[in-house]
Amino acid sequence: MTDPFAEHRDLLFTVAYEMLGSAADAEDMVQEAWLRWREVDPEKVDNPRAYAVRIVTRLALNQMRTLSRRREAYVGPWLPEPLLTEPDVADDVVLSESVSLAMLVVMESLSPTERAVFVLREVFGFEHGEIAAAVDKSPAAVRQIAHRAREHVQARRPESTTSRAEHAEVTRRFATAAATGDLEALLGLLAPDVVLVTDGGGVKKAALRPIVGVEKVLRFLSAVRPAELSAEAVVVNGELCLVVYIADELDGIFATRVVGGVVTELYGVRNPQKLSRLAEPVPLSR
Repeated sequence: MTDPFAEHRDLLFTVAYEMLGSAADAEDMVQEAWLRWREVDPEKVDNPRAYAVRIVTRLALNQMRTLSRRREAYVGPWLPEPLLTEPDVADDVVLSESVSLAMLVVMESLSPTERAVFVLREVFGFEHGEIAAAVDKSPAAVRQIAHRAREHVQARRPESTTSRAEHAEVTRRFATAAATGDLEALLGLLAPDVVLVTDGGGVKKAALRPIVGVEKVLRFLSAVRPAELSAEAVVVNGELCLVVYIADELDGIFATRVVGGVVTELYGVRNPQKLSRLAEPVPLSR
């Protein structure tokens, strides 16, 4: 007989990761949820999937409050931990959109409860009553929180008409231009008001605050680009991203947001502690 918890393990990891933005923390939440699941009589659980998600959600909510204090001492901007993902994640539009680095950054601006409700409702399709049991709110309150969170996300990340094919093509061209140091090509690929956010965690060189404007961004990229740099386009967090190597060693990744054929947002993760999930694909599910 299949263990319901094992059956939904990838789902539980995905829920926790979308709430926390950290694979290590998400794995800790799933492990803790498993320990709690072992104390439950499966015969008394009507909906194992919803019950297991409820456990993980409550654990993640507590962890989010701990992480907020930890991130206050973080050096420079904090960005989510990137994951090498299976190709089929990109085929699920809702899932790939929700785990993209740009969307995870937007969700960082939600309160813990808003983020939990948004993830469970908009990504995983849970009913308001099921979510209410997970976040300890009434269904009516959850409905209001869901509406507020949705408006918040839409205001900060308007829907783009850019197709996945166009995004992929621009990202590939960006990778080529970055690898060759072709500033003229980069100039043509970046929006005038492009925003660059870099996360070095105080270990690798990175800007301590977002850089705005194509000239400033190009100046920064040129200053930090070593001669032995190489780059390739790889599916990370459900979308094509730029993976950067220096002297054949992994140095970081850049995720792009493309609107109107140009890059409007660049998210660069160089903190070595956040690059361990790029060697093997991480299974995600909803």
